[in-house]
Amino acid sequence: MSTVAVVGGNGQIARLLHPLLVARGHTPIALVRQESYRNRLEAMGAAVRLLDIEGSTADDFAAAFEDADAVVFAAGGGPDGNIERKRTVDLEGALKTIEGARQAGISRVVQVSAINVDEPLPDDTSAVWRAYVEAKRDADAALRESGLDWTIIRPGRLTDDEPTGRVELGEGVTRAEVPRADVAAVLAEVIDSGAGIGAQWDLVSGDTPVAEAVRGTSTR
Repeated sequence: MSTVAVVGGNGQIARLLHPLLVARGHTPIALVRQESYRNRLEAMGAAVRLLDIEGSTADDFAAAFEDADAVVFAAGGGPDGNIERKRTVDLEGALKTIEGARQAGISRVVQVSAINVDEPLPDDTSAVWRAYVEAKRDADAALRESGLDWTIIRPGRLTDDEPTGRVELGEGVTRAEVPRADVAAVLAEVIDSGAGIGAQWDLVSGDTPVAEAVRGTSTR
């Protein structure tokens, strides 16, 4: 059993993750910017702490991580056209998570990224998408270089479909869709099993049960 701080704790993936962690005996701490989220998240079994990703410092992150054994970075700047939030949330939020974990003495950090963000972008890529991809790319690079016990999960196009419990997980996976619920299941399995330290995995829907996919990828 462990206590898991979830940055972006009211996000769509995070709300699916909290009950899965609780079911496995872990205590999720949902880190959110608004008190109004508390009742809904506590009903899912999560403890709630306030943290404004954009307005907080790395010291604030470290304080929010108090007593946690692991951190999941599941925050995102949203689907709108606000280029600045791709930097302040997706990149700077990840950087403050890394430094906050280090200050709090937490080595285990699992980060949700996006598939193919290391690949070159076409010249006609929209400014918003370019900002998003570059933020995720740079956040992943920072975590890989952090010296922490990191895992990076890079899902394909996210959907709100019902979970299948079956995925394709690994390096160089062809881009495809994946339900957010299956992403949450992979995160829960990674946290619960301790698998994937030092691994960066693409994630899409597939034919392999989640636990088997995580276990098999970890032993390659």
